[in-house]
Amino acid sequence: MTSHDPHGTSHAHDEQDNAGGGHAGHSHGVSADADQRWLAGALTLIVAYMAGEVVVGLIAHSLALLSDAAHMLTDAASIVLALVAMRLAARPARGNYTYGLKRTEILSAQANGLSLLLLSVWLAYEAVRRLVEPPEVTGGLVLATALVGIVINVGAAWMISRANRTSLNVDGAFQHILTDLYAFIATAVAGLAMVFTGFARADAIASLVVVALMLKAGYGLVRESGRIFLEAAPAGLAPEAIGRALAARPYVAEIHDLHIWQITSGLPAASAHVLVADGEDCHAVRADLEAVLAEAYQITHTTLQVDHAPAAGGIEPEHCEDSHGPIHRPAGQGDRVRNGG
Repeated sequence: MTSHDPHGTSHAHDEQDNAGGGHAGHSHGVSADADQRWLAGALTLIVAYMAGEVVVGLIAHSLALLSDAAHMLTDAASIVLALVAMRLAARPARGNYTYGLKRTEILSAQANGLSLLLLSVWLAYEAVRRLVEPPEVTGGLVLATALVGIVINVGAAWMISRANRTSLNVDGAFQHILTDLYAFIATAVAGLAMVFTGFARADAIASLVVVALMLKAGYGLVRESGRIFLEAAPAGLAPEAIGRALAARPYVAEIHDLHIWQITSGLPAASAHVLVADGEDCHAVRADLEAVLAEAYQITHTTLQVDHAPAAGGIEPEHCEDSHGPIHRPAGQGDRVRNGG
């Protein structure tokens, strides 16, 4: 059967290929079906327009245009991230990188989020300063550039929508483009206000709207990437509830050492030590638990160590009560959750 290290490391012997049943046959990371040509086309549109917007923003003295350009930089980075992740996802795991380079996208997302937050602080400071002392802003240039930006973002969003949006990376890039589209709409409104009313502070107010969008996007990236690095359970997957559901399955005597985490975006994983009722088929129980995890919780990367529970009068394994966190037992059989010491 199997043996279990008291410090939390599971050692599989003759059941290794079966107990680690989630390692084979699963695809990880970005889908290989994503169309890189559409993403590259959207990236070309965004980079070309971003460069032009910086030039026009400097000529028109418009902080709204410069902040829009900064936000478009994050859009370009998100598309580059998706393209790079597609290539990295195709590389097999080897050497010390047993999961391959799946978390490269998480490192990039965190760096992208942090830079977005820092840039938004600077833009907020400049916007407030311009609210107090508004400079001369060419409203016509701001309006024209923003309108072109709306067209560019609609085109880029259409291109990305043609790619495989079942990929979290691709869908993330798509959401970035939509956010930037909203920012350009705010800038166009500011340009209209300046053209028809001469209200110069509209540029700074539009900048603050863009700053709010940047803060939201940056915080979301840092929060989600941080959760993955800290091995937190994915949002919507409660380990406590999952543990009780598994413990309630037929012939399961106990579930402990349950861990649920994300290897990378969209790739949840689970591991647990399962004690099966004495005399029952460990392989069948493990297959049933894997099916529950896949169908009810969409967790297909699983490592389940299965052992028979001690026979009546046997000694309960020492680690079950002492060092492996919450213990889950079927209802009516001393069902309880107790944190390990």
